Amino acid sequence: MEPLTQAQQELYDWLCEYIRTSQHAPSIRQMMKAMNLRSPAPIQSRLERLRSKGYIDWTEGKARTIRILHQPAVGIPIHGSIAAGGLVEPFTDVQEKLDLTSFFQKPHWFALRVTGDSMIEDLITEGDLVIMRPRNPDENLKNGEIVAARVDGHGTTLKRYYQEGEKVTLKPSNPKYNPIIIPLHQVEIQGILVGVWRGGIN
Repeated sequence: MEPLTQAQQELYDWLCEYIRTSQHAPSIRQMMKAMNLRSPAPIQSRLERLRSKGYIDWTEGKARTIRILHQPAVGIPIHGSIAAGGLVEPFTDVQEKLDLTSFFQKPHWFALRVTGDSMIEDLITEGDLVIMRPRNPDENLKNGEIVAARVDGHGTTLKRYYQEGEKVTLKPSNPKYNPIIIPLHQVEIQGILVGVWRGGIN
């Protein structure tokens, strides 16, 4: 389909979420309020463009009949696997989606499938899916948080994060494994743990 402008995408995303949760279409006034607009004209223009591009349709002459023509995929993207042991290649391609709509719907959250057993004392085992959120640009990590950390030249691992000055320790939760100690500038935090989906999905 033809791509959307930022304004059209914003309205389309809001319509998808509103119709999904409310099970009916919103009014023009509700759309104006959601988009912080005082006039219905921009809303009507965006709706017409969404319709002409094939994203939505409605029944002429009837109010609140907007329907989404192609429901966007919902769920948290699974970005591949993460080592709970050594280091693995960084995750790249989205392979599938974990549908957790009934629990939460957070933008930019993602899941990683765990390989290895270095986090077993935190009850994170091989085959589990760890739900991660991205780190905010101005967010200071707390020592002890479980993160997906990318180490320059090596790969990505799931560990507890500890920082002391310019040194970072990525600590496993299994005494069989040694901590990874590296300079701060060699570590990129790609996600912070928010939950575990036990045993993965079929």
